[in-house]
Amino acid sequence: MLTFINNLSPVMQAFVATLFTWGVTALGSAMVFFFKEINKSVLNAMLGFAAGVMIAASFWSLLAPAIELAEELGQIPYVTAALGFLGGGLFLFIVDKIMPHLHLGQEKDQAEGIKTSWQRSVLLVLAITLHNIPEGLAVGVAFGAVGHDFPTASLAGASALALGIGLQNFPEGAAVSIPLRREGFSRLKAFLYGQASGIVEPIAAVIGALMVVKMRSILPFALAFAAGAMIYVVAEELIPEAQINDDDHHSVELATLGVLVGFTIMMVLDVALG
Repeated sequence: MLTFINNLSPVMQAFVATLFTWGVTALGSAMVFFFKEINKSVLNAMLGFAAGVMIAASFWSLLAPAIELAEELGQIPYVTAALGFLGGGLFLFIVDKIMPHLHLGQEKDQAEGIKTSWQRSVLLVLAITLHNIPEGLAVGVAFGAVGHDFPTASLAGASALALGIGLQNFPEGAAVSIPLRREGFSRLKAFLYGQASGIVEPIAAVIGALMVVKMRSILPFALAFAAGAMIYVVAEELIPEAQINDDDHHSVELATLGVLVGFTIMMVLDVALG
């Protein structure tokens, strides 16, 4: 598989890799055909796992390489990393305030962003799609870095990042489609909405790869930017949703264990393959 990917351009590598992550999202969403309900503790563990993977990927696959690449390019590494990291978080903060969206379990009048008359289902999908943007961007930037032949950027490392994001996309897809089924969607519609949340990943990946391929000097900033955006998603959405309105301490503990397991798996993947 790596041989096939190695023969492609960095942009196509990123596109193929995120087609994989989108496909895994669809597989997770397909669980709605087998289950109508999802235990809250299981959902919390899934969200925690996704958070753990994203935290580990943010450092091992994005922020640490950003610092090393900034040094190689003669930049002040901590300045580039800090500006990129904060920029990524600020970007999603602004998008979060502007884009109309609604989180699962909320009433339509609790929708965030600019007020709109869009249907509840559309608002739900926009919320789900929003945090997939940094995942696709991260993969695109990682493969774009490989195209510049930096010693610290490897095809195996970029592939490990895509694999890690794919792993957390499976429970994430189920955590989207099954609650939609519980809210009254048909199984097919819940599946279609769930998998649709991953469509944005190939788009963001291609944009990210094109940016760093064309502008080599922005690569460290772009890596840190993707890291900041992913951490924003974790802090603003995944961890709070894993614990909100839940008085069951055992369920919260499972979410915490999910974070640890997700972080460990992503760390092992990155170190072993990268």
